[in-house]
Amino acid sequence: MSNLEKKISLPSEAIEIYKEICLRKKISVKELEKMIKLDRGKLEYFLGYLISNELVERITVVQKKPILTEAGQYAALNQLIERRIVDLLKEKKSTDFDSLSEKIKGDNREMNAGVGFLKKQGILQINQGEISLIDPKVSVSNDLQKILENLSSGKEIEIKDHEKTLVQRNLISLEERKESFVEMKIAYGDISEKIVVSSEISRLSPEMIRNGSWKKAKLREYNLNVSPPDFYAGRKQPYARFLDDVKRKLVSYGFLEMRGPIVELEYWNFDALFQAQDHPAREWSDVYRVANPSKGNLPKEDHVKLVQKAHENGYDTGSKGWRYKWDPMKSARLVLRAQGTSVSARTLVDLPIPSKYFSISRCFRPDPTDATHLSEFNQAEGIVCDPSITFRDLLGILETFAVEISEAPNYLFKPDYYPFTEPSVELSVKDPKIGHIEYGGAGIFRPEVTRPFGIKDPVIAWGLGVDRLFMVKYGITDIRELYSYKLDWLRSARMS
Repeated sequence: MSNLEKKISLPSEAIEIYKEICLRKKISVKELEKMIKLDRGKLEYFLGYLISNELVERITVVQKKPILTEAGQYAALNQLIERRIVDLLKEKKSTDFDSLSEKIKGDNREMNAGVGFLKKQGILQINQGEISLIDPKVSVSNDLQKILENLSSGKEIEIKDHEKTLVQRNLISLEERKESFVEMKIAYGDISEKIVVSSEISRLSPEMIRNGSWKKAKLREYNLNVSPPDFYAGRKQPYARFLDDVKRKLVSYGFLEMRGPIVELEYWNFDALFQAQDHPAREWSDVYRVANPSKGNLPKEDHVKLVQKAHENGYDTGSKGWRYKWDPMKSARLVLRAQGTSVSARTLVDLPIPSKYFSISRCFRPDPTDATHLSEFNQAEGIVCDPSITFRDLLGILETFAVEISEAPNYLFKPDYYPFTEPSVELSVKDPKIGHIEYGGAGIFRPEVTRPFGIKDPVIAWGLGVDRLFMVKYGITDIRELYSYKLDWLRSARMS
């Protein structure tokens, strides 16, 4: 028997809701909630009657709305970085990077992205540090700029052709919005004669219990198919919770926590780790230098002179060192900590033997932002010093990070090079969505690192991107989501 032939018993509230839906044919549940002035739980209850009787249908629509990031908003008002670079080079003909950055007022990360983009497009060239246009009459496409300006003014536009580029350049973020609608299946006018107002009651009153009338009343049945009202309890941010879990895990393995400052001397960040003073990683393109004050004070301990000897002639390690005149002024420059290994270097001073230490350190590098890179990140760092420690022990620790902490059984070791370890190894895992992801590197500290601190026993060390550990474990494909303000993800992300 069809709905047009049989009698339908509905509560009076459900009938009123049904009429409102039929007037509009289709309406969002949020809008209906405001009109009916019922809380969401009761509204869902009465909608359950209408849906189960096939009078209305629920439809869920998922939309990705582009939202301008802070960088995107700035570019919408002041032009994209590549357009500003080209405009300035048309006036200046050629200039060095620092002058270009000062004129445009862009940070290193943004400038690197702009220069890299224009170089890849064959628009500019770099010759002996001088940046210039290949063709002074060149122009940069205006497509991305128009999109940003339209989004800034509140216009709804189609961005599918440029969506990937805009997201990779951190100019927009895609906010996923789920909206629930109810749509009329049968008009109220076509079935009104068949609708009967239900005399069911949902709760007993004290009076009904006293006079016994509840015995004749028809009680409304529970509808287990109706969704309860949404309730969001307070919870710790999922990534912050993960960092706590990693710390607890390492402490349970007997590691002690080591700490160091975010604003660091190049001495600890590079020199104490036997990283040469002309190493590319110490250039403006790979490290954030502090402008004011630009230098700090080197330690007064003897290990500074021994580190100098290690650089110049290898000290007593059998190495020839880097064979240059070590400059204490370069070593005294201040930078934002570029690697957690600087914390390990500080810990080598008066290191107990045997001992094992870890840190989860905030690090900073001017990397272009994309799905797997940010300009700041967390690094899980650790060292173990023991007369009997071996490279196989190091591989076992790395396996623990891959399998037990990030739950990634498909891990891979391959040889690598770092100035401060030998032998060295890289740990990567295979993620089903992203492919192979490098977690970080590890190795045994070279004698040039440990001997200036009086350490003769082997020291194994590792530095892993803990952000990426989290991504693989929780199936996240974009590292920027770790610091997202998206409430849907914050409320629904799996907690360890």
